[in-house]
Formats: sequence, C-alpha cells, structure tokens
Amino acid sequence: MTELPAHVGRPAPTSAPPPPWQRLDRPPHAPVRARLAERLFRHAVRTLPVRVALAGGKRLGRGTAGSPLMRIDRPGEFFHRLGLNGKIGFGESYMAGDWSSPDLAALLTPFAARMAGLVPKPLQVLRSSVDAPQPDAERNTVSGARSNIHRHYDLSNDFFATFLDETMTYSGAPLTPGGDLHTAQLSKLDSILDLAGVEAGTRLLEIGTGWGSLAIRAGQRGARVTTVTLSEQQRALAVRRLAEAGLSDRVDVRLADYRDTEGTYDAVVSIEMIEAVGAEYWPTYFRTLDRLLVSGGRVALQAITMPHDRLLATKNSYTWIHKYVFPGGLLPSVEVIERNVAANTAMTLAERRAFGPGYAETLRQWGQRFTERWVDGTDRGSDDPLNRMWEFYLAYSEAGFRSGYLDVWQFGMHKQPGDDRRG
Repeated sequence: MTELPAHVGRPAPTSAPPPPWQRLDRPPHAPVRARLAERLFRHAVRTLPVRVALAGGKRLGRGTAGSPLMRIDRPGEFFHRLGLNGKIGFGESYMAGDWSSPDLAALLTPFAARMAGLVPKPLQVLRSSVDAPQPDAERNTVSGARSNIHRHYDLSNDFFATFLDETMTYSGAPLTPGGDLHTAQLSKLDSILDLAGVEAGTRLLEIGTGWGSLAIRAGQRGARVTTVTLSEQQRALAVRRLAEAGLSDRVDVRLADYRDTEGTYDAVVSIEMIEAVGAEYWPTYFRTLDRLLVSGGRVALQAITMPHDRLLATKNSYTWIHKYVFPGGLLPSVEVIERNVAANTAMTLAERRAFGPGYAETLRQWGQRFTERWVDGTDRGSDDPLNRMWEFYLAYSEAGFRSGYLDVWQFGMHKQPGDDRRG
C-alpha cells in the first residue's frame, strides 16, 4: 500500500486553521432542544426496521434480532448534538463516538429510505430555524469553487489511493455485487466515451479531470484531449500518469475553471462534476457546455441525482456533507438537468441510463478498502476523527443509493448540425 504522507490526520500547521474534522466542539449544552430531539428521534425510529440500544438497556425501533443495530453509548451528548445541530449533529455525534454500529450502511439505509417523513410534517415548517444557512464563502464563484475543491480533493492523493482502484477513478461504476471494481470502472469510462462519440482525432474537452483516468482512456483511443481541474494535487498526479502512459503529447491538463475555458470541441464529457456547481450556476454550466461544443457535437454527462421534490425541500439547507466533505455541493434532479438542457442549450437529450445499485456496490467496496487500508494499515486507528468522518460519509452515501433516495445517470446530448446559440 502507498505510504500516507505524515500530515494526513495530523494537526494542521499553526499558520492555517485546522480542518473542521479536527475541531469538533465539545458536546453542546441545549437541554430544551435535546429533549425535543429525543422525542423526535424516538418518534422517527419507532416504525423503522432497526434496533437502537441506549446506554442502560433501553431499546427502540421495531427491528428484530437480525435488524441493523445502533448503539448509543453517550445518549446525553447524542441528543444535545442532535438538538442543537440537527442532521449535522447526527453525523458529528458519530464522529465523536457518541454512537456506533457494526454495519453502518445497513443501519443508515432505512433512515435514507424514509428521509422525507422522519420529521412529522407539522414540524417541517421549523426547518429554517434549525438548519444553518449555507455560508456565503462556500458559494461557487470562481474563487469560491477553487477553495471548495481544495478543501476536498487536496487532502492528499495518497489518501484517496487508500480506497480507489488502480485507475484512481472517484465516481460510481455499474458494478454488480462482488464484481471487480477495476473492470467496472474501465467499462464506465468506455461507456461515457462511447456516449460522446469519442474516437481517433476527436477534439475532446473534459470538465473535471480527477486523477486522469478518463483522459488516459480517451488518449488511448487517439483523441486530442483538453481536461480542466481546480485541484493542484489532482493535476500533478494526472500529468505524471499521462507521461507514464506516453500520452503527454495528446492530453493537455489545465488548472482552470470550466467557466474560463475557451475553444471549440467535437465532444465534451463531465463525470460527477455537476454536483459541485451549485444551483446558482447550473444555467452557466449548461451554457458553457453548449458554447464549447461544435454544431453536430456530443456531450456525455454523468450525474448523481436526488428526487426533485427533495431537492426543492432541501436545496437551501446546510448539511453535514457541506461542512465536512463537499462544501458548496448540491445534487441535481433529473428534472433540473432536463430543464437546463432545454432552456440553456441548443442540444437535445438523446440517451440516458441509470445504475444506482452499481453505485451502492462501488461505495461498499470503497468502504471495505478504506477500512482495510486506513484503519488496519496506519497507526491512526478506528477512533481517529478523519477515519470516522470518511467511514460515515461512505456509508451514508451507500445508504442513499441502496434505498433508492439517490441515483446516478449518464446523459447523452447531441447538438444538431447548424444548431448554435453562441452569445
């Protein structure tokens, strides 16, 4: 296994503030909110097929002996965090060790399946008073987007290598249970390139380089590739991998915002980058795709989606994912994509395919690799806050796909010859 750099999981240099996962506050003291949170939690789990074991022997939930188990070892801290910070507090209490589960993804799946109804409808109007507002600093302006991407992807390349396969592909694959992750990721990359009609001589733009896996695959087809990223660490590794593959003369890796990209391309691909765009900039994103694409060209887009009604209900919420994993992020719905293609491009949606269950298996295997290589392969252990943060994130995401609350789609878009809306 690649040795992790010493700074990962260690306190940040004194010249910079420590990341959020290194500065979990002490358990808050909010007795009124804690009592309300406990009542709501008991109400939420009373019909869920889970077992909740409180310290002292009290049991909640309607699960049976084989149902997923949640152990709340510090109920006082748990309900105070939940009462003061809602969904953020739920994740923070796991990071702090207030509760645990022997199968975290299985436990979270019933919660995800009933996400819309966990809080009684009469109390849902109080969401705005409980949910923290999204910080202005995390808006996806050009400078804000760079900062948001830096906080996630520049943690370290070696950190991500602990759970990704050898392609270093950080997006969902159409993976069958127990299937080979590496093979499935290559198949996904090929399907996106096929959807965009990429072949020898194609002038291809990729928005969101990752660590270069798609650029390598496209270069091997003989395409001329321009790929843009905001992550300095990702760009450095992608450049190195392309050189090792003998493709430096075919692929140009640029540190640039998609909005600043110029030129014209026969095809544009973007895999799970739209989630980092933000609702405010979705029209700009789609107009940019259209502006850069030649008449007769194709776009292939892979996107994680959520139900449209849940998007409308939660789009202004500040969540645990925002605070700890993806600042500025927001999942679109299929309807959002359809509307933006119609309103902001000269393209038509020609093809689409979904593979949500495959993403659930992708996340399961990532989680397994992470546990084996991070917890068992370093001296940081299972109680390290960075470990518990990523353990929760991967399981939380897997539960979303397992339950069907989340899905992932590949969209193929065509611009008819002579059809152009450049402005």
